[in-house]
Amino acid sequence: MAKKTPASSAATAPAKTSKTTAKPASKAKLKVGARAMPPNPPTAPSKELHVFINPSSGRDYVIQFQIPEFTCNCPLTGQPDFAHFTIDMICDELCIELKSLKMYMWSYRNEGSFHEKVTNTILDDIVAAAKPRFARITAKWYVRGGIYTNVVVEHRKKGWVPAPRVDLPSVATLGQATGLL
Repeated sequence: MAKKTPASSAATAPAKTSKTTAKPASKAKLKVGARAMPPNPPTAPSKELHVFINPSSGRDYVIQFQIPEFTCNCPLTGQPDFAHFTIDMICDELCIELKSLKMYMWSYRNEGSFHEKVTNTILDDIVAAAKPRFARITAKWYVRGGIYTNVVVEHRKKGWVPAPRVDLPSVATLGQATGLL
């Protein structure tokens, strides 16, 4: 990216030629917090999940992915099956990169798989890639033959103990007239 010239010196500064361009990204030094592009940036469906270093690995916090347009095919009829996936994760050292997750979920579009199998496979692949402390996938499959199917699968890292739950007052328990507790 070309460096911007301050407005006050714009009139006196000579115009830069195209020969003085910035270094290509592959040769430029990475800045703190920046990361190199993957060798094959995802632009098509892919079973490859990319990860990055968790910026707050010393703390348990939940990352939630909502995927409302998941599609695969019924292995018996070949007709499309649709689901809303919710992925809740407490990452350890690595986090899943969003674009690769999108391309990964897209890769199931033309595959035939039972609801239970595809949900468990996705969890297995996420665990293999990111090795989270905890992961839960809730797959809410849209109606087929008058039946809704929900599949919930979980992974807990061996030895991980979640912090005690903290219950805070909900909006429903707040004072109606004053808004005070």
